[in-house]
Amino acid sequence: MHRRDGAAVNPRGTEQGTSLHLVFDGNCGFCTRCVGWARTLDRHDRIALHAYQVPGVLERFGLTNAEGNASVWAVLSRSGERSSGAHAVAVTLDTALGIRVFEPFYRLPPVRWVQDRVYRWVADHRGKFPGVTPWCQQHPGQCGTP
Repeated sequence: MHRRDGAAVNPRGTEQGTSLHLVFDGNCGFCTRCVGWARTLDRHDRIALHAYQVPGVLERFGLTNAEGNASVWAVLSRSGERSSGAHAVAVTLDTALGIRVFEPFYRLPPVRWVQDRVYRWVADHRGKFPGVTPWCQQHPGQCGTP
């Protein structure tokens, strides 16, 4: 959900208490399904979801259109530290669950190598995976031109 200025809101309707901003491809049904899973796991409203197609989102997080299209991005609220791809997925799982397991595991070199390659393959073939109605189709007035 987004306010008119492009800022995402958590289910309570605010960004207060948000620890992480998750930027994803709102025109992708598989991506929309995945961030739906993150929202389900996030029982304490720590994550705000942002479709990168919403005007102002890319600028707010210092991303290009190509970066938004290529990978999911996790941006920590306090530090502004950004991660993408498999690393962003690990940070998102840790934030949603309130633990520190997935990101430290990701940092192990052989694990990172495998996860990065699997993520890239999935991202490159995301249109072939089952999804839901893409976020931008669910919220037609909020996304800009794809």
